[in-house]
Amino acid sequence: MAEATAADRRWLEETIELARRCPVSTTAFAVGAVIVGAGGEVLATGYSREGDPHDHAEEAALAKVAPGDPRLASATIYSSLEPCTTRASRPRACTELIIAAGIRRVVFAWREPDVFVDCTGAETLREAGVEVVEIPALAPGVREVNAHLFPS
Repeated sequence: MAEATAADRRWLEETIELARRCPVSTTAFAVGAVIVGAGGEVLATGYSREGDPHDHAEEAALAKVAPGDPRLASATIYSSLEPCTTRASRPRACTELIIAAGIRRVVFAWREPDVFVDCTGAETLREAGVEVVEIPALAPGVREVNAHLFPS
């Protein structure tokens, strides 16, 4: 399994801060995403429901980079939550969008709980040859942003 770097942790912490911007929803997670180029430059950011109530974070970030941008092949997409494999709101899941964009590395903090759908994002990405790095030590911050979905 690929090792996380200090930069991976820093960028993933940024996704958690982006997730705090999400309009609250009782039917979807609050998620942040950052696409970072090979040189450490931010190519795009996004968060759930940023421009439309159905936007996912990865989708919002990818929409800000031109399709076929050569920087995507060496970029990393950071997402606070495991990229989705099933969606009710749109025809293409985030894992499909990431693979189609040519991004070869994904870093996330929290595996998607089976609250809404059964997600196999990490496995789907790995099967497509994408390097996947999980940093579960940062998952509590993502869960805290989504605490409204887990009534005690």
